[in-house]
Amino acid sequence: MRNPWIVGVSGASGTPYARALIRALLDAGEPVDLIVSRAARLTLLDETGATVRDAHWKDDVAAWLGRDLDDLAYWPVGDLAAGPSSGSYPARGMAVVPASTAACAGIAIGLSKDLLQRAAEVNLKERRRTVIVPRETPVTRSHLEHLIALHDAGAVVLPASPGFYGAGARATAGQLVDFVAGKVLDALGVPHELFTRWTGDLGSGRQD
Repeated sequence: MRNPWIVGVSGASGTPYARALIRALLDAGEPVDLIVSRAARLTLLDETGATVRDAHWKDDVAAWLGRDLDDLAYWPVGDLAAGPSSGSYPARGMAVVPASTAACAGIAIGLSKDLLQRAAEVNLKERRRTVIVPRETPVTRSHLEHLIALHDAGAVVLPASPGFYGAGARATAGQLVDFVAGKVLDALGVPHELFTRWTGDLGSGRQD
């Protein structure tokens, strides 16, 4: 039985994090179900020039990821009858990356205004691994309260905060993106080699 990881991409800045995560999951032989919010389509176009259209999703997503899709399924965000909307749908867990403050709020209060929010709520209620990657700064009290509510509901709240150790001062944007994607994979329990792990040896692996 297919047992995918669900990746939800919301409208916050940071769509390269989602790309790196999806590519790494597929490289690890893990099936992926993809949900892209309406706002995320605009952000994706602005940040990368990529488009994701429901009617042409296979070509669009393959172009965005720059690879064959292998075992990737796509669900339109407006399809509330889709598989991930039900707790009986088999899934290993879900990552929302990047997570806008609106998405965090909707998931935290159980709004389920679209499939992304509903799928995240389902994964929380089913006690599956759920990782929320907020990308906002600075944050207000209401943002923090929603993140605390998500934490209390069982989610891993994993801010998009890359580490600079390993790569040093010459870290590329790609290395910083991979660091965050790797931390998401750690939270999901999926092995990877996206970044150099801290060993306690100062300066190990640095390029500068």
